[in-house]
Amino acid sequence: MITAKINVSRIEKEHLFAGKNGKYLDLVIWENKNGPDQYGNTHFICQGISREARDAGQRGPIIGNLKMEIQKTEHKPAPETTPDIDAMDDDDVPF
Repeated sequence: MITAKINVSRIEKEHLFAGKNGKYLDLVIWENKNGPDQYGNTHFICQGISREARDAGQRGPIIGNLKMEIQKTEHKPAPETTPDIDAMDDDDVPF
């Protein structure tokens, strides 16, 4: 499961852009360098900005956190089956 929290008050509206079906917000997700934080968040989320803004030295604001939880599922091996050799018909063998 992946959960994320976004602080919408930190979104810089000048970096939103119009698309075919509405306004869009680009997100960039980075893994925490030091592992999960005190709340179990494994990544932080920045607002994506234009190439021009990046080239000018700007950085997108950190607007949230993301938590990736690995769900452990129990896999049971399939029961081994062996063919019943006595039940095989010799006519089925191609040689």
